[in-house]
Amino acid sequence: MRLKQAFRGALARLPKLPVPGVLRRAGALVATPYQALARALYRRMPKGLFTRTLLIIVIPLVVMQAVLAFVFLERHYNLVTQRLSDAVVRDISLIVRLTESSTGEEEFQRLAQMARSDLGLAITLLPPEPLPPPRPKPFFDIVDRYLSQQVAARIGKPFWIDTVGRSSFVELRIKLENGVLRVIARRSQTYASNSHFFIVWMVSTSLVLVVIALLFLRNQTRPVERLATAAESFGKGRPIEDFRPSGAREVRRAAQAFIEMRRRIERQIEQRTTMLAGVSHDLRTVLTRFRLQLALFPASEEVRALQRDVDEMKTMLEDYLAFARGEGDEQAQPTDIGLMFEELEAEAEILGAAVSSHLQGPPEVTLRPNAFKRALTNLVTNAARHGDRLNIDGRNADGWLTITIEDDGPGVPVEERENVFRPFYQLDHARNRDSGGSGLGLAIARDIVRAHGGDIVLGESETLGGLRARVRIPV
Repeated sequence: MRLKQAFRGALARLPKLPVPGVLRRAGALVATPYQALARALYRRMPKGLFTRTLLIIVIPLVVMQAVLAFVFLERHYNLVTQRLSDAVVRDISLIVRLTESSTGEEEFQRLAQMARSDLGLAITLLPPEPLPPPRPKPFFDIVDRYLSQQVAARIGKPFWIDTVGRSSFVELRIKLENGVLRVIARRSQTYASNSHFFIVWMVSTSLVLVVIALLFLRNQTRPVERLATAAESFGKGRPIEDFRPSGAREVRRAAQAFIEMRRRIERQIEQRTTMLAGVSHDLRTVLTRFRLQLALFPASEEVRALQRDVDEMKTMLEDYLAFARGEGDEQAQPTDIGLMFEELEAEAEILGAAVSSHLQGPPEVTLRPNAFKRALTNLVTNAARHGDRLNIDGRNADGWLTITIEDDGPGVPVEERENVFRPFYQLDHARNRDSGGSGLGLAIARDIVRAHGGDIVLGESETLGGLRARVRIPV
C-alpha cells in the first residue's frame, strides 16, 4: 500500500508535458486534408447504388489486372526476353569463334548452312569496312538493351545493332579481323513475342465477368429502385400498383416493413376520417334540431346570439366534413391545372376580389384533383376575404409544381406564420376583416398539400404587399 502511494506521488511530481495538445494539432493537420479529399470525392463520385456497386466491382478488378500486367511485363516478360537474348548471343559468339578459325570460303559456307538450319540465323561475311553509324535507340525496346549488353559482355568486339529497321528481324554486325560478320535473326528468337496473348485473354475474360456482374447487379438493385418508387408514390398520394417484396433478404425485409407501414398509415387515416365524418354528421343533426327549436322561440337578442353560435358550429362541422371527404378514397389522376385556375378565379370574383392567374409549363399534373382544389380554394378564399386584389401564378418545371397566391391584404406577422396552420387558431389583429372562419382552412390546406409530398410556406408579397402563400408539390 505504501509502495502504491509512493508511486502515485512520484507520478504527480512529474512535469506535465504538452503531448495531448501536440497530438491534437497533429491530428487536426492530418484530418483537414483528409476531410477535404473526402468532400471532393463525394462531390465527384456517382450517387446511384447501381453505379457505386459497379465501381466497387470494377475498380478492384482493374487494379488487379494492372498489377498482374505490370508484374508480367516487368518480370516475366523481361526475364524471358533476357534469357532468349542470352541464348542468341551465345550462338552468335560460337559462330564468331568458328568464323575466326575457318580457313576458307567453303568452310564458312558450311558454317552458314549449319547456322541457318540448326540455329535459325542467317550469317554473311562482309568486306572489312567501317561499321555503320549507330541507329537511334528505341525508348521502350528492351531487346536492343539486352542484346547490346550481352554482345558487349560475351563477344567483346566492336558491333552495330539494328532492332528498328525491319520489325520482324534483328540485324547484328560484328567487326572481325578479316571482315565484318553480319548476323540476321528473327525477332521472335530474342524476346517473348506472345505476351499480348496474356493481355488479350485477361481483358477478354474480365469483360465477360463484368457483363455477367452487370446482369446480376441489375437484378439486385432493381428491387431497391422499385421500393424507392413505391415510397415516393405513396408520399405523393399516388396509387401503388403491383408492388411486392423481391430481391435479397434484406431488401425483402425493407419492402415488407414499408408495406406494413403503409397499411398502418392508411388504416389510421381511414379510422380518423370515418370518426370525423361520423361525429360531424351526428353533430350536424343535433345542430339542425337546435335551429328548429330556436326558430320556435320569439325573436330576442339571446336567440340571435344562440343562432350565431349554431351557425359557427355548423361552419366548423362543414370544414370537418370537407376535411373528411378530402382524405377519402380519391385516387390521383391527370388534372388540368389551367382549368383549376379558372375555377379559382370564379371563387375569388364571387367574394368581390380582382384576380389574375398565369400558368407556365405543362398544365397536366397527376394529383388528387378534388383534394388539391380544396386546398387551393381555402388559400384563395382566405386571400379574397382579406384583400381586394389577387395574383395566382403557377410554374410546372424541373419536376415540381409551384403555385403562388398573393394578395394586397394586411398580411401575417412573421412570428405567426407557422401558428396559423394550427387547427382552430385564428388571428385577432392580423387581418382587417372578420372572416368568420373556423380556423381549419389553412390546416386542411397544408395537410392536403403534404399528403401530395409538398408543403405550403407563407411569406410577404413583393408585388402586392400583402400575404404570399407558396404551394410546392412534386409532379
